[in-house]
Amino acid sequence: MHNQTKFILKVLVISAGLSVLIKYAGPALPVGATSINALIFVFLPSLILAIALWWRSLSSPQQNQ
Repeated sequence: MHNQTKFILKVLVISAGLSVLIKYAGPALPVGATSINALIFVFLPSLILAIALWWRSLSSPQQNQ
């Protein structure tokens, strides 16, 4: 139970840090407000996670089903 609490607190702290970073450092980035850029920023995290999970599945030993 203690490990779950630590994990949740870590996620909350990292999330808050990213939120502050986006709020204050985001406007300083020279990125245009276009629909293409919005789509890239929305789908990029999911794409990165999908690639990481796919790569992990390739490197793990195959289990017989």
